Amino acid sequence: MSLYKFAIRPILLQFSPERIHHFTFTCFRLFQNIGLIRSLVSAQFSLKDASLERELFGLKFPNPVGLAAGLDKDAEAFDFLGNMGFGFIEIGTLTPKAQPGNPKPRLFRFVNDKALLNRMGFNNHGVEDAVKRLRKKKSNIIIGGNIGKNKNTPNEQATDDYIKCFDALYPYVDYFVVNVSSPNTPNLRELQGKKPLQKLLNEIMDLNRSKEKTKPVLLKIAPDVNHSQLDDIIEIVQTTKIDGIVATNTTISRRGLSYPKSKVEQVGDGGLSGQPLREKSTQVIRYIHEKSAGKIPIIGVGGILSKEDALEKLEAGASLIQIYTGFIYEGPALVKAINKELIRKSQKV
Repeated sequence: MSLYKFAIRPILLQFSPERIHHFTFTCFRLFQNIGLIRSLVSAQFSLKDASLERELFGLKFPNPVGLAAGLDKDAEAFDFLGNMGFGFIEIGTLTPKAQPGNPKPRLFRFVNDKALLNRMGFNNHGVEDAVKRLRKKKSNIIIGGNIGKNKNTPNEQATDDYIKCFDALYPYVDYFVVNVSSPNTPNLRELQGKKPLQKLLNEIMDLNRSKEKTKPVLLKIAPDVNHSQLDDIIEIVQTTKIDGIVATNTTISRRGLSYPKSKVEQVGDGGLSGQPLREKSTQVIRYIHEKSAGKIPIIGVGGILSKEDALEKLEAGASLIQIYTGFIYEGPALVKAINKELIRKSQKV
């Protein structure tokens, strides 16, 4: 058992999830400016091996394990997080204007099931605030920019919000993720419909092509879409010529939770992540991979809490993977364990 799981996690679990998140990020911001701590953390958790490297979207990833959006929303600690062994960090979701998100409490643990439920609602300080810190980037960690719309922006004007975020982040991130799949912004998932999604992605790609150099654009989708909707999404990805899919976001389903129904209903609305999402997310990845004959690159995310979970996603068709809830419950040792297993498997081939 790692030090994190034995000594640190039990303490963290004594506090409310959002409170401990803010405390942790205060520490991360402090550690980020102390070279010795960064070096020690990197020595403990980072693995380098040619077998881990992946080339995708014209980018060279040092390893395929990334941090999913949602943890470093405001681009506060990406340099320090990069020292924890990640091959890339996705910041956001960012919106043009700062917004507080939904009322608290809005983040809940289901510890027995290694799950989290959140209804954060794209709380962030706005894209320009994140840009201030991205300008001061010290490391060469690959950064993805996850972009969304403000809560008060009508869906008919949503494209304007995504365009503003794209323009602001363009000089500072390596790839983009268009988030239309969070269940916590009213009506956002309606943008996954065929017509609005095609319009949104076409306009983003038109802007992308107007730049000196195009940057990879991916679409983050919900796990709750049916096969017909997935067929539409695959067609749109191919016709708009975006670079890939992030599969998946959190689920509105509560299947897989072992807690009494009354306890789950008391927690209320929000997106569920972690262990109960694993199978559903993998099914979506496998369907996209098989239906597109492997032509659509996929970043697999959802319920990765072990090296076996990571391998399942990769074998289903993901080219890269991301963790979030697994990082909360297992700590940075999970990143190392996955990369170590990938090295071991490559040596057996």
